[in-house]
Amino acid sequence: MPVAEVIQSLKKLSDPARIDGMKRYGIDTSKAIGVAIPDVRRLARSYKKDQELSLKLWATGIHEARILASIIGDPAQVTEKQMDAWTKEFNSWDVCDQVCGNLFDRTPFAVDKAFEYSKHEEEYIKRAGFVLMAELAVHAKNMDNEVFLSFFPVMEREANDNRNFVKKAVNWALRQIGKRNSILQKAAVETAKRMLKQDSKAAKWIATDALKELENRVLKK
Repeated sequence: MPVAEVIQSLKKLSDPARIDGMKRYGIDTSKAIGVAIPDVRRLARSYKKDQELSLKLWATGIHEARILASIIGDPAQVTEKQMDAWTKEFNSWDVCDQVCGNLFDRTPFAVDKAFEYSKHEEEYIKRAGFVLMAELAVHAKNMDNEVFLSFFPVMEREANDNRNFVKKAVNWALRQIGKRNSILQKAAVETAKRMLKQDSKAAKWIATDALKELENRVLKK
């Protein structure tokens, strides 16, 4: 399927009135055309997995085309080089989250990249590290507890980053991992309580919000 035809299909689904709503949620709309995510997902079903088309759609720079690219990309063909290249071009939290949750978390590099990106200085790349942790907690059903336990010290280390899109991602990862089972719940609660002792508003917010959801929650072992 030629890229031009896919873009034309996206444009048929677009509604410029959505742009204002996207802006209200802090989404960068400089290259957006106003297509709702459910519509992007429905369109993606027409193409199945197509790595070549995915790469070409990403290259257009169009906001919704990049989200579509993350849905139809083949995680078995994604390379570390591609992951690094795409994360460097993240310019909006929603693209970051969609790419990590639709594609990157299913690659064999996901755990290593979660560690790598979580210590990056650039806000959206750093966010990607913690989004990967959160998405792995949802999608990697058979992953060992040890992997997730190894993420908690990273969250604790980076909890003092007050940037909005970083602290929210740390919070998300902490909560999502803590909801996997009782062992991880206990570790997440302990991590949050240590965060509360940090001299950091960001750390205290992350911890307080997470504890509301994780404490007294009954989970399977």
